[in-house]
Amino acid sequence: MALTRNFKQTVIERVERDPEFAKALLDEAATLFLSGDPETARLILRDLVNATVGFEQLAVLTDKPSKSLHRMLSPKGNPSMDNLAAIFGAVRARLKVGIEAHTVELA
Repeated sequence: MALTRNFKQTVIERVERDPEFAKALLDEAATLFLSGDPETARLILRDLVNATVGFEQLAVLTDKPSKSLHRMLSPKGNPSMDNLAAIFGAVRARLKVGIEAHTVELA
């Protein structure tokens, strides 16, 4: 008998019971994008979309086919800035949060 759980389902369940976790995922995805790690950011954002909006609803909200959105948020995806802004906007609206970016001095 396997002792592992489906990762996607685990994220969905955690987001449902812990809204702060969903906000932390969104914050991490935005931070990673702005810090130069777009591949990891896309994967986190994909998991967050699955757990919140869902790709079918995201397709309606962004006026983009869900298959295209899946490709955009894949490890090799390459969403345009407009599409990325639309995806972040849909998730932000679902979570009822805003995003602020801040610069910090490097040591």
